[in-house]
This record gives sequence, C-alpha cells and structure tokens, in this order.
Amino acid sequence: MSFYDYKSKKVHYIQRGHGKSVLILHGWGTSIESFNRIIEDLSAHYQVTALDFPGFGLSDEPIEPFSLSQYTELVETFISHLGLKNLTVIGHSFGGRVAIKLSPKHLYDKLILVNSAGIKPKRKPNYYFKVYGFKGIRSLGKLPIFSYILAEPIRAYSEKYSSQDYKQASPMMKMVLSKVVNEDLKSYLPQIASPTLMIWGDQDTATPLQDAQLMSSLIPDAGLVVFEGAGHFTYLEQPNRFLTIIKTFIGG
Repeated sequence: MSFYDYKSKKVHYIQRGHGKSVLILHGWGTSIESFNRIIEDLSAHYQVTALDFPGFGLSDEPIEPFSLSQYTELVETFISHLGLKNLTVIGHSFGGRVAIKLSPKHLYDKLILVNSAGIKPKRKPNYYFKVYGFKGIRSLGKLPIFSYILAEPIRAYSEKYSSQDYKQASPMMKMVLSKVVNEDLKSYLPQIASPTLMIWGDQDTATPLQDAQLMSSLIPDAGLVVFEGAGHFTYLEQPNRFLTIIKTFIGG
C-alpha cells in the first residue's frame, strides 16, 4: 500500500506492471477499487498507476473544500513526483474532468475519456427555481429566529432535490461537489493536443451521449466509440470490449 503526501494529507495510490505508463483517474463517488479488473489486465502489458482522489477510497479528505483546479494541481504534482513519462491518462467521469483541465500542461501523450464530465448541462428554469429557493430557505435557517422552525423543511427539501452523489457525501465532500460540479470545460477541449479516445454508453444519463458528441467536435484529434446498451460505467458493464479497444489505442 503506497501513499503520497499532499498538503499534510495522505493520497493512496497503487502502481503495478512494467512498460508504457498508464494513469487511471476514477470518477466521483468511486475509487481505485472500481478499476480492479482493468488494472489487473493492463498491468500485464503496461506500468499502471491509479490514485484515490482526496476524499475517496483510502485517501484522506482534503483539508479544505477543494476546487477542480486543486485536484488538477494534485495530479500534476503526483505525475512529477513519480516521474511518469510517455503517459496515457484514462479519466472516468470526474477523473475525465480533471484530465481535461490538465490538458494545457501537456503532461500526457494520449488521453482516454470514459463517460467524462466537463460539459455544463443545460438547465430548465424550474432547476434554478429549486436551487435558489433552497439557498434562500437555508440562509433564513441560519437566523436564530428561524433556525428551529425551518430545520425540518430544509432537511426535507434537501432530501427531495439533492443528487444521490450529494446525499452520500460527507459534509466536507458536499462542499467540494458544490464547487466542482458546474465548471464548464468547453474552452479547454480545443487545447487537448494529444490523440484522444472517447468511450461512452448510449444509455448514460449522468453524462449524456450528446456531451460526448460535443466534446468530440471540439477536441482536435478525437475518436468516439459508443457502447450500445451501456450506461455511465462502460468499463464495468462491458470490460472485455473496453480492454480490447483501449489496448489497441495505447499500443505497445
């Protein structure tokens, strides 16, 4: 078990195999563990490194509510610390978001985006009504005169309208999620200079296929592979197909 010290906190990672370097960045709410089968297969051909982002798996929670830039800085210093060269990055969901924001640093030779986040969703007016309505009620709830009266309505409102990721997060990670979830990365996509493979499920509701199609049109050298019948976790739902495709792309 290996740990990287980052700002007085422990970041858990594993490194297995030899050959070309592959770095795996997991999605929100998961960890290295969700990639176990992928890591086992790839490490027979490549040097595979995977880390648990702060707040997930065996890593400590951040000391403050991290922004996306802070997660990106962590990965940048981690790559430098381990001396990873000729690198292929695999980023799933939130991990893809981090990899996209890392693109101006030119730290990887190839990029694999798996059901990646990064496109700000189009919201209907009722979404903003719910969000700002909740913020207004919560602000009132901080006042002594209303704190007791509004405690139960605030709890019920949060339970009804919060995402599953938000409900399951610790207090610290709730604040982190609120900071990172809505950052739109479209302006970063044309800056991705590396060949990019995109793998998506056509049934993905968390990061819809239309997001992948937009990303593919904005990344200069991108190819999109769609897994029919798969959702947000293509690497778990169709692992054999996933492995065949990414090993062909990585080469070696």
